Amino acid sequence: MDSYRLGGKTAIVTGAAGGIGFAVAMLFVKNGCNVLAVDVDESSLRNQVESSGSNQLSYCTADVTNAEDNARMVELASERYGGIDILVANAGIEGQIRSIMDYEDEAFDRVMAVNVKGVWNGIRAVVPSMINRGGGSIVITSSVAGLRGGAMLAPYCTSKHAIIGLMRSAAKEFAGAGIRVNTVNPSPVETRMMRSLEQGMNPQDATAAKERIASTIPLQRYAEPEEVANLMLFLASDESSFITGAVYAVDGGNTA
Repeated sequence: MDSYRLGGKTAIVTGAAGGIGFAVAMLFVKNGCNVLAVDVDESSLRNQVESSGSNQLSYCTADVTNAEDNARMVELASERYGGIDILVANAGIEGQIRSIMDYEDEAFDRVMAVNVKGVWNGIRAVVPSMINRGGGSIVITSSVAGLRGGAMLAPYCTSKHAIIGLMRSAAKEFAGAGIRVNTVNPSPVETRMMRSLEQGMNPQDATAAKERIASTIPLQRYAEPEEVANLMLFLASDESSFITGAVYAVDGGNTA
């Protein structure tokens, strides 16, 4: 029965060329969902989708910071699959690793554009289709950085706090239309982003940086992308039909 948990549904997954995004796309397909995978990195996205061998998975190259691109991805998903039931707003960037005092304005603006406005654009694009379908589920990738501060990562933390506020507002605004909105807040995950952060934290020994970070997590390791995807599957499915406006940590006890 697990293969039908999302049977007949259609999802858009942004940031789908990355570790979490592609794990979500594949898990959703396994569970009967049609998925439009979206990313700005066309080459990686195309290679992953084509190598999947699934006729329920297709892709669209788009920049989530652009409202027109968001409208286009909804139009494509509707043309291919008939409408939108699920949005996994997962696209995000880490930005620079440096002090507030030294942070470049352009880099700050880019983090906020991708991590916050990208989610804003995605919500605005999918809601009309979800209303037409009688409801839906929006799952937003935040972070444990959205639950606390982090030295040298202020813009990233700020952006991840901001989308929790956006999620809670959207959950209240669209509940009457049957649209549920929640965030998933992972601690470090085995992805490209963490390799970048480790290198930035300790350019001479990124492995030592990883070991130090993992030591602060009670389970003493990073999450695998599939472990984050499992929670997103639950929130996307009808099993979570009375859950909206909630923050879900997938953090190995990191915020306990």
